[in-house]
Amino acid sequence: MLSLPDFFSPVVLESVGSTNDEARIRAESGAPAGTIIWAKQQVSGRGRRGRAWNSPEGNLYCSIILRPEVSPAVAAQLSFVTALALGEGMHNLLPSSATLQYKWPNDVLIDGGKIAGILLESHVGENGNMEWVVIGTGVNVTSHPPDTERPATSLDKVGCQLPVADVLTAYAQTLWTWIGRWNDFGFDPVRKAWLNRAIGLGESIEVRLPNQTLHGTFDALDTNGALVLLTPEGRQHISAGEVFVPNQG
Repeated sequence: MLSLPDFFSPVVLESVGSTNDEARIRAESGAPAGTIIWAKQQVSGRGRRGRAWNSPEGNLYCSIILRPEVSPAVAAQLSFVTALALGEGMHNLLPSSATLQYKWPNDVLIDGGKIAGILLESHVGENGNMEWVVIGTGVNVTSHPPDTERPATSLDKVGCQLPVADVLTAYAQTLWTWIGRWNDFGFDPVRKAWLNRAIGLGESIEVRLPNQTLHGTFDALDTNGALVLLTPEGRQHISAGEVFVPNQG
């Protein structure tokens, strides 16, 4: 049973092409901040870079509309806010032996396997600030893709059998808390909490960019959320890319 903070208004659908697409349509039509599109199944789910997101029934697929009056650069921080909310919400439900980590830029890992992903989409108003932001999330609750380049997992696999509604409730409650901290104190507490569980921090990693692959040490997360990579050529601030950690999984 859902038990959400008053800010959130759920719209429950049996099936949808993509919860993000549905949320975008509703945001353009004036749906208020806090609207949650929750579908039991997606037939055209997608992740970052347009990749298909495997979306069988039994997992969590939801998209939340927000209307923060901030610049696009600041709104991008919501990816880290969301990761913390997903991670803490699930961590409170998991066995004590489970290890929670975050992978730059927007994955949540349990015991080294990807359990959740995040997709932000937005529209900028005429004043240069955000008109709306849609935060799409997918959580592997009862199943996970079997053949992936990097390990994947599910709540069921790590010993946590829960209704999807309970997972959404935990996520929404912690998201509301972290949005409040972000609004009140900015990105710094978000950045510190995320780095505290960042996989690969201080280690050698590989970062794949559209036109090149970089190798170096994951040194930090800068104040804009970019990954700081120490390379033989110096410090590089990377705002988009795919990170691969050699010892993951």
